[in-house]
Amino acid sequence: QGQLVESGGGSVQAGGSLRLSCAASQYMPSRYCMGWFRQAPGKEREGVAVIWPRTGNTLHANSVKGRFTISQDNAYNIVYLQMDSLKSDDSAMYYCTANFRSDSCGLAPRLDIYNVWGQGTQVTVSS
Repeated sequence: QGQLVESGGGSVQAGGSLRLSCAASQYMPSRYCMGWFRQAPGKEREGVAVIWPRTGNTLHANSVKGRFTISQDNAYNIVYLQMDSLKSDDSAMYYCTANFRSDSCGLAPRLDIYNVWGQGTQVTVSS
């Protein structure tokens, strides 16, 4: 089972931008999907965006539509999350995750679907 390593978090002022990266250290199967989730202190983990790399299809949570964009670099097994127009509500630990067993993915943090998680990267947005 591969690993996922996130990078790119940090502190930024409201209205600023950050780009998160998630590098996967395994051979990609024919059917898989990857996603970004976040969790703020005292809150439940929530889905931010999902991508199906083989088709390029994406899904974004309503709270980030028009501000965040998930994308991929298949040559290097990397998934990105471009975050623009950041708000203080976006402050959280961001986790990269993957379903390497099928292409069944969604915005719910289901552990029976997402079988690999990264260690997380902190994003802090100050107003």
